[in-house]
Amino acid sequence: MSRFLKLLFRNRLAGLGAVVLGAIVLLVLITPLLPLQPPNVTDTANRFLPPFSEGHLLGTDHLGRDLLSRLLYGTRLSLAVGVAAAVIAATLGSAIGIVAGFYGGRVDNVIMRGVDMLMAFPYILLALAIVAALGPGLLNALIAVAAVNVPFFARNIRGVTVGLAHREFVDAARLAGMSNARIILVEVLPNVLPVIVIAMSTTVGWMILETAGLSFLGLGSQPPVADLGSMLGEARSALITNPHTSIVPGVMIFLIVMSVNLLGDGVRDALDPRLRSGALARPKAVTDVRREGAVPQTPQKGLLDLQELQTQFHAGGRVFRAVGGVSLHVKPGECLGIIGESGSGKSVTALSVMGLVASPPGVITGGAVRYDGTDLLSEPYEGLRRRRGRNVAYIFQDPQATLHPLYRVGDQLSEAILSHHAVSRAEAEKRCLELMRAVRIPNPGSRMRAYPHELSGGMRQRIGIAMAMANDPDVIIADEPTTALDVTVQAQILALLDDLRRERGLAIVFITHDFGVVAQLCDRVAVMYAGRIVEEGRTDDVLALPRHPYTSRLIDCVPELGGGKRRLEAIPGLPPMVDDLPPGCAFAPRCHKARAECTAGEVDLGVTGDRAVRCLYPEDAPKREVAE
Repeated sequence: MSRFLKLLFRNRLAGLGAVVLGAIVLLVLITPLLPLQPPNVTDTANRFLPPFSEGHLLGTDHLGRDLLSRLLYGTRLSLAVGVAAAVIAATLGSAIGIVAGFYGGRVDNVIMRGVDMLMAFPYILLALAIVAALGPGLLNALIAVAAVNVPFFARNIRGVTVGLAHREFVDAARLAGMSNARIILVEVLPNVLPVIVIAMSTTVGWMILETAGLSFLGLGSQPPVADLGSMLGEARSALITNPHTSIVPGVMIFLIVMSVNLLGDGVRDALDPRLRSGALARPKAVTDVRREGAVPQTPQKGLLDLQELQTQFHAGGRVFRAVGGVSLHVKPGECLGIIGESGSGKSVTALSVMGLVASPPGVITGGAVRYDGTDLLSEPYEGLRRRRGRNVAYIFQDPQATLHPLYRVGDQLSEAILSHHAVSRAEAEKRCLELMRAVRIPNPGSRMRAYPHELSGGMRQRIGIAMAMANDPDVIIADEPTTALDVTVQAQILALLDDLRRERGLAIVFITHDFGVVAQLCDRVAVMYAGRIVEEGRTDDVLALPRHPYTSRLIDCVPELGGGKRRLEAIPGLPPMVDDLPPGCAFAPRCHKARAECTAGEVDLGVTGDRAVRCLYPEDAPKREVAE
């Protein structure tokens, strides 16, 4: 419960809604205990008293009745009716949706066509028709409001149930001999219950509003009993002369509906398993930096220098150490490859450079990222924003996900230029044409007017490269830009990047899973495992004589063509969870050379010449020097 409240109040608007609604509910619960005047006693001699009159804090209405007393008792009634209508609608609608989604076929068709017929009517007209048939009264208004909201719950819960009806645990329950009714109650209902709660929390405010609307028209509560809607209805004739009689119930309706809706949004987020990790729907513009130790002051080795970089994800009480002290550098005109299994921390390392790791839950907890002598982690947001795309550019793995589907690619390229340069749109478009020619896009004039979905995967990736080149950056970080491409297009993209690097003196950090790509493009390579560098050196040296057992096994996993018979190796086990790393060498549980001392303590990154290896027993390694 404490975790739920923490997630709920992380959304400040939801927290405000909870506080306001909680205060209103507490107030109406203690209303019978308060020294209030009777809400229905008339006193025509004191009609339309203004607020703060003696004995009448909020004034009186057209019959001299105390507005504060009627407001509290009316709010009590409106809340009760709204919540009751929500419970009834949720119960009936969820039952209908679960039955339709679980049984499917003809049962589903018959039920959902009936629901569709109800949804074809405007809900307020359907509610008026129901009240007209049953007669005015608060109970009938409750029935009408609940009835018109049943289809909403039925359709939502039916959609969730369809996805659960053929899951493995439901099939297992059937094989165990459980009846359909028991499967629904024991297996399906617990899985759809969070959706029901979320739907209720986001609709109860509208049900209160709908009930107030019926009472405003005289179809809800009947005199002398008041709810908020009937108070508004009675006060409309005096709106100009005595506006306080309308403002008082109107403000209360506004506070209730807004607080319920804000709280409903917070409940939805708190119950959403995708957001329990601490991630928000809209993360911060830059990654949080909370360095726990001193900032490294070692001399800079390249144009871009990562020094003991540490990045973590804080999810509830768990801490995932995605990057655990990475030191890398890349020089102008050089291409550095970063390779490793999925989950080794390659992409998080790259995203940390320009503060692109989503916060929350991401936090940079140590180290430094130096560009041309400046620590980017100490830069204010505006300074970092100016450097993004201008000094350090990023090519993402999936351009379909990073290009906006509703804007033409030419407009998106122009925006990348206009964000950093005060040029006219015509000049920006001219620059776009040059960039598209530079990345070998045929017919660039017509391609500029195309939307992303109208281009092939290779063309979209070329647009991504052109966008990265738009402001002549010094460093390009390419995060697996060829993974989703066929081998022909992949070769073209690699050749293009290599040409651009040599022509413009770019420094490239290339993240990949493919040793073939590393051999073709990269001057140096760094191998990552469990968020740390385990081997680094010149590409030819590392590929010819890998010294870390992990690098050796990775290379052995690559099939050879025309090289004779060779056993295709596999690395046993799985990479460790970075929230529970084993002591010592993280690769030890999977290593064939592991010994007791490998897990006894921290293993440093040893340096021999231009090679660095984090291993006590490297493959055919000379005497090592421990890196400072």
